[in-house]
Amino acid sequence: VDEKNRMLYFLAAGREKGRDPYFSHFYRIGFDGKNLSLLTPEDANHEISLSSSGNFFFDSYSKPDVPPMAVLRAADGKMIATLEQADISKLLATGWKPPQPITVKARDGVTDLYGLMFKPTNLDEKKKYPIINHIYPGPQGGSVGSRSFSAARGDTQALADLGFIVVEIDGMGNPTRSKKFHDAYYGNMGDNTLPDQVTAMKQLADRYPWIDIDRVGIYGHSGGGYATADAMFRYPDFFKVGISESGNHDNREYEDDWGERYQGLLTRDANGKTNYDDQANQNLAKNLKGHLLLAHGTMDDNVPPYNTLLVVDALIKANKDFDLLMLPNQRHGYGNASNYMTRRRWDYFVRYLLSAEPPPNYELHPPAATGQF
Repeated sequence: VDEKNRMLYFLAAGREKGRDPYFSHFYRIGFDGKNLSLLTPEDANHEISLSSSGNFFFDSYSKPDVPPMAVLRAADGKMIATLEQADISKLLATGWKPPQPITVKARDGVTDLYGLMFKPTNLDEKKKYPIINHIYPGPQGGSVGSRSFSAARGDTQALADLGFIVVEIDGMGNPTRSKKFHDAYYGNMGDNTLPDQVTAMKQLADRYPWIDIDRVGIYGHSGGGYATADAMFRYPDFFKVGISESGNHDNREYEDDWGERYQGLLTRDANGKTNYDDQANQNLAKNLKGHLLLAHGTMDDNVPPYNTLLVVDALIKANKDFDLLMLPNQRHGYGNASNYMTRRRWDYFVRYLLSAEPPPNYELHPPAATGQF
C-alpha cells in the first residue's frame, strides 16, 4: 500500500487473455479504483519481492517449461536491469526435457482446463503408452502446483521414463479462477474433479495416438489418495490401477476446519440417509474392479489411519482383492520411508499397467555428487 501516492500494489491471476490463468502477475491501481496497470507484462508466472522503500521490485518470472529470468523494475514497472537468466545447459546436457503444458476442455465441453504432461524422455511415437493421472483435487489447491520453473516435480518424470504418460490436470473446483469455477462441486466432495480428469485423458488420447486409453492408472496423496480410491470405485471400467496414499476417505472422520468449508451442511432425508454418505469412499468400495494399493502411515496425525481402515473394512466385506501397505511410525509424509513408498508405487504401475515384473527389492539412492559447490 502506497499511502503517499494513493496506490495499491497486488498480485493477481487470470486477467491476461490467452495465458495460463494460473500465472501470477503484478499490478497497481489507484485508491479510487482507476488507472489499473500491469507491471509485469511477460507471459509467465511472476514472483515478486518489493524493496523496503517501495520504489523498486525484484521480478523472477518463468514457466514450467521455461527457465527463470530475474529483473529489476521501478515501481511503475519500467525495466531497470536484467539481473540474471538461469543457465540450464548442464541440465539439458543430461537429456532432461521439460513437461509439456496442456489445455483441454472440462466436463462441460466449454471451460478450458490447464495441466502438464510428462512423457518418456525417449518417446517412441509408434508405440502405445499407458496414461497415469497424478491427482490432487483441492478444493484449496490443484494437481499442478506452482507454475514456476522446476527441474523436477516429485517423481513424475521418473515415472514417465519407466514407460508411461503422466498427467497433472487442474479440474473444476480449484481456486485462482472464478468463484463459479471454484464452487463447481461445492457440497459434493466425492466429485473430486473426476469427471474432468476422465474427459481430459480421453481428449489427450484422441490428440496423441501414442496414449493407450485402455490402460489408465491414477495415484495421489492425502486429498489425492481420497480422489484415487474414489476414481477406482466410481469409474471402475476406466481406471485399471490406483495407488491411494493417506486418503481422507470420509471427511466426517477428518478435520472439521477443512472439510466443512466445502462439503456443505449435513442434511438427512426421511430414510435417514445423509448428503455425506455418497462422499464417503467406504460406501462405494464394492464397485472395485481393478488393482488398488492403499497406503497409510500408522502415526499420521493429519489424516488418521482409520480413514484408510474404513475402506479396508468395506473391501473385505465386499470380498474384494486389494493391496495394503501400512508404514509403521510414519506420519502424513512418510519421512524416511518415502523412497520405499516411491519404489512400491513404481513397481505397482509397472506390474499392472505394463504387465512386466519390476526388479525385486530395488533401492533408491541419491545421485552421487559430481562436483564441488
